[in-house]
Amino acid sequence: MRGVQPAEEFALERPIAGEGQGASWFDALFQEHYPRLTSMLARLTGDRCQSEEIAADVFCKLSRHAPLLRGRSELTAWVYRVATNAGLDALRSNTRRRRREQEAGIEALRTASPGGALDGMLREERCARVRMVLGSLKPRDAQLLLLRSSGLAYREVAEAMGIPPGSVGTLLARAEAEFERKFRARYGDSL
Repeated sequence: MRGVQPAEEFALERPIAGEGQGASWFDALFQEHYPRLTSMLARLTGDRCQSEEIAADVFCKLSRHAPLLRGRSELTAWVYRVATNAGLDALRSNTRRRRREQEAGIEALRTASPGGALDGMLREERCARVRMVLGSLKPRDAQLLLLRSSGLAYREVAEAMGIPPGSVGTLLARAEAEFERKFRARYGDSL
């Protein structure tokens, strides 16, 4: 199997006799319109680098359909229409990307913990204390508290633990009271 060379990927069909004077008609089209297309796209997108990229993509796509383009009387208008559509697509894509990034940033700020290293250490210490107290509870009470703190409804907790749904509230109240009693006995009044 023969590898494709980069230049071959975009190679165009040679012009038919009498069509070109050394350079293909497509090269001439590119030479004539590329600077104006990039300027128009730069005004549209507000970004010169992106406009050059879009214009290059437009000419690359057009080069794949070069035989279909030859001899079209409205070729210039068509090239500009394709470029304008590509620029508008890029604007929409940029807008969607910015919106997603902004939403992700807001979500990160919302879920991020305030404060610095001290707050992180205090949170870790509190988690370690909670784990210690949970470890000292009866396994059923610890499991009940963990399931409920995970956001499960009473019915779901009952199903997970195999207990009657009507007894979940009572068992949960007893487990919470026992947790609080042991936590205060071990670490003082601050919960």
